[in-house]
Order: sequence, then C-alpha cells, then structure tokens
Amino acid sequence: MKQLQIEGNSFDNIDFKKEIYKFTDYENCTFNNCDFSNSDLSDFKFTDCLFNTCNLSLVKLTNTAFRDVKFIDCKILGLHFENCNEFGLSIGFNNCNLSHSSFYKTKLKKIVFSNSQLHETHFTASDLSSSVFDNCDLMRATFDNTILEKADFRTSFNYIIDPEINSVLS
Repeated sequence: MKQLQIEGNSFDNIDFKKEIYKFTDYENCTFNNCDFSNSDLSDFKFTDCLFNTCNLSLVKLTNTAFRDVKFIDCKILGLHFENCNEFGLSIGFNNCNLSHSSFYKTKLKKIVFSNSQLHETHFTASDLSSSVFDNCDLMRATFDNTILEKADFRTSFNYIIDPEINSVLS
C-alpha cells in the first residue's frame, strides 16, 4: 500500500469507521472526538499526534507506528499494543480507559499513564522501567515477568505486583 501523508491537520467529530482512509501517515495532527472503534489501522503511522476524546476501542494495530503520540480522555478498550511497530514507540495516556488492553512484551520505558483506568490490562513481559502510573486504577492488571525498575506507582491503586516474578529493584 502506498503511504499517503497528511501533516498539521485537525480532524473533528469524524467517524473513521465510515470514512475511506485516504491517508496512512499522519504527522502533527489532532483528532478531536473521533470514532475509530473496530477500525483497522494496520501499517498506519502517527507522529507527534494528539487524540482527544476519541474512541479507539478494538482497533487493529498490526505494525502501527505511534511516535510521540498523546491520548487524552480517550476510550481505548481491548487494544493489542504489542502488535504495534516497536521502532520509536512513544505514547502517553491522560484520563483514558485502557481496560482489557495488552502491552505484552512491549518496551515502554518512561511511559506516563495519568488518571487512567487500566482494569485487566496485561503488562506481561513488558519493560516499564522508569514509567509513571499517576492516580491510575489497575484493578486485576497483570504484571508477570515485567520489568518495573524505577517505576512509580505511589498514587495508583488496586494493583498487585509480586516481586518474586517481576523485576522491581532500582
């Protein structure tokens, strides 16, 4: 598929489930109140983008690139971030619902999750070194063989981390 690029645009109130994708490479774009739910964003590239009050639930992310991307007030249920392109993967979440998502074997050093709900989210075998979980609800989140060195959970709640099966030393 040919990469079609769009730069510096703002997309407001668009139902991307119904739109035909003309572009697969977005740089410095803002998505406000857009619905991507159940869409296939495989091989798409987002660089320096902001998703604000968007629904990205159950989006397919095979080889999707997120580079310096922020998600604010978004519904992001059931995503498999382990399928993303790991080169330059840099994401942050503020006031998002990421429940039932998976970050299996994903390198997320210094990622920030702020005021977010992460119920039953899987972090198995991921690298969360120096990450911050600020005021997050991690009810039934899975940490197994996860690197949590220097990770900050001080203001978060409802999590269980077994130091026998996770790397927690700083």
